[in-house]
Amino acid sequence: MPKHLIPLTLFAISMGFLETAVVVYLREIFYPEGFDFPLKVIEGKVATTEILREAATILMLFTVSMVAARRWIIRFAWFIFLFAVWDIFYYVFLWLILGWPESLFTWDILFLIPTTWVGPVIAPVINSLTMILLAMVLIGANEQTSGLVRVSGWEWGLLIIGSVITMAAYMEEYTRFILERFTFSEWFSLSRQKEVMDYAA
Repeated sequence: MPKHLIPLTLFAISMGFLETAVVVYLREIFYPEGFDFPLKVIEGKVATTEILREAATILMLFTVSMVAARRWIIRFAWFIFLFAVWDIFYYVFLWLILGWPESLFTWDILFLIPTTWVGPVIAPVINSLTMILLAMVLIGANEQTSGLVRVSGWEWGLLIIGSVITMAAYMEEYTRFILERFTFSEWFSLSRQKEVMDYAA
């Protein structure tokens, strides 16, 4: 068993519950009639806080992965492991508390940075299971080779390309929808944010 596996898993599960708790509160306040598309827009300080909270969550996962290992490749492995466990248990706790999602094919807003990601719940779950597998392969290989495991340049290239394609797929539909009405400069203009958000809803 990899060193730190149990405490790091418990940490990620706990973060998954905290994420769920925030969403339970937000849905109670903004979507008491139920969470479904099209959505009521969350604006102002709450919307800004949500974006900053997501950024803070990533920073927390990154910070813990930095403490868990010395080598960058193993820090990367622990980061994607933590992210994946957190994401899976976020949906587990949502289902236990709210009975949502109704199925793995229910659509959700997945992330807000750099713009809105949307997709069926099964998509991030598959991504997360793949990330856990990759993390365990890297961590296990590192222990078997006494820290000599390496990831080649072309392997990093494939990982990066695959990640970019996956993120683009999540952001494509929302981006295409917004750009049917607004230009890029209008989309990110502070003076037109309310108009953009009203249209997105």
